Amino acid sequence: MNAPPAVSEQRFVTAAESRTDLTPYTLNTWLSRPDIVPCESLLLVRATLDAGRCHGFHRHPTREEIIYILSGQAEQWCGREHRILKAGEMVLIPKNEIHGTYNPFREPVIFLAMLSPVEAEEPGTVNEWDHEPWASLRQSLGLPECR
Repeated sequence: MNAPPAVSEQRFVTAAESRTDLTPYTLNTWLSRPDIVPCESLLLVRATLDAGRCHGFHRHPTREEIIYILSGQAEQWCGREHRILKAGEMVLIPKNEIHGTYNPFREPVIFLAMLSPVEAEEPGTVNEWDHEPWASLRQSLGLPECR
């Protein structure tokens, strides 16, 4: 069996070559980041958000993001607007836009998150869920809490 190519040459990524990590919000399977492929502009992660969980309101000051639903459904916020996204649907989140992904449903939601650029000044993510109006926005609409 041949050894996998060096990252500087890697173009195809198998499941075995992906990198998995568990955050307080999601189980992430990274498919495109600099330690996997020689990406310059695009990060790609497949995320699983369990029922009742969320990645609360936050923003990426120097990255834009696309969230594309593979299965299940998500209560997706972009600014003060929210929609229920289902498989095959997506949202474009501009740089520095406050957004959040919530799963008040009974099944996990699996989605792809594509972020650009790869390199971002720190902090790459700024949490806003403890700041108003974000801290009480969902509650004021009668939406369930998330863990």
